[in-house]
Amino acid sequence: MENILCDYIIAGAGAAGLASAQYAARSGLHTIVLDLSRPGGQALQITQLENYPGIYPSVSGDVYITVMQKQAESFGAEVIQAEILSIDKIGQLFHVHTRDTDYKAPALLISTGAEPRVLDVPGEKEFTGSGVSYCAVCDGPFFRGKNIFVVGGGDSACTEALYLATLSEHVMLLHRRAQLRVDPSTAARIQNNKNITVRYNAVVKKIAGKKQVESVVIEDTETGIQSELPADAVFIFIGMNPRTELVDMLPKDSLGCIITNEKMETGIQGLYCAGDVRAKSFRQIITAVSDGATAAHEADKYIRGLSGNGITK
Repeated sequence: MENILCDYIIAGAGAAGLASAQYAARSGLHTIVLDLSRPGGQALQITQLENYPGIYPSVSGDVYITVMQKQAESFGAEVIQAEILSIDKIGQLFHVHTRDTDYKAPALLISTGAEPRVLDVPGEKEFTGSGVSYCAVCDGPFFRGKNIFVVGGGDSACTEALYLATLSEHVMLLHRRAQLRVDPSTAARIQNNKNITVRYNAVVKKIAGKKQVESVVIEDTETGIQSELPADAVFIFIGMNPRTELVDMLPKDSLGCIITNEKMETGIQGLYCAGDVRAKSFRQIITAVSDGATAAHEADKYIRGLSGNGITK
């Protein structure tokens, strides 16, 4: 088993992790980023990233992440594809265990992200990025004036339906229960919005089309009757699953996201959290990048306070 000592370990190579790697490496910290999959996370699902300041014309999430990785590596960060099996803290060092290597560092960032809960119906996976989306702000503008379906009945689904209703007069909100799971004021806004039709006791059974979404098959949960309706987009908001299993002991909010302060600090000294796995009100690439940069800045101060100039120097 190989042992590698560095200054800063980042678990997760999404936008938050790569931004943090760039800032940390540029400040002179020996930085290692670990991720089981290729870098990018949810950003890889974005077909056109058009709302990130300074990026114009739009690029795909894949192109954006590729540039981010190259930029971080140009400052000396190492991005390694490996599965993290467990994390321990012994003394002042975090021990991050993979199958072949143990990485050790005084500072660790958890930027493992979150994944949307899926309907797990035919067509959902096939049309993700081609009409199926989990982010209204990201993809809503591509469907102005189109037939838009929103799946869910909680705060996120209702908030996003209200936003999408500013883009199209044809928004249908599908909820599997007989009433929305939101406060009365939000429910009233939904009911009074002329661009939104609410269909209760309805579940999606299939998303169909050729190259793009063209229709949705809906089942009435009370009668069992199915109907197929024309659709251009299906936005799914049935919850998120934060990836917190590596640090399950940390305090979390009601959604299961890790609680930090504004410096991205957790309750464990030297342990930071950034991106979608962190408890916050707004999740976008730009907020993930901000989290990551802040974490790197605070980690750099913490590490240099321990050793004077980074322990591996």
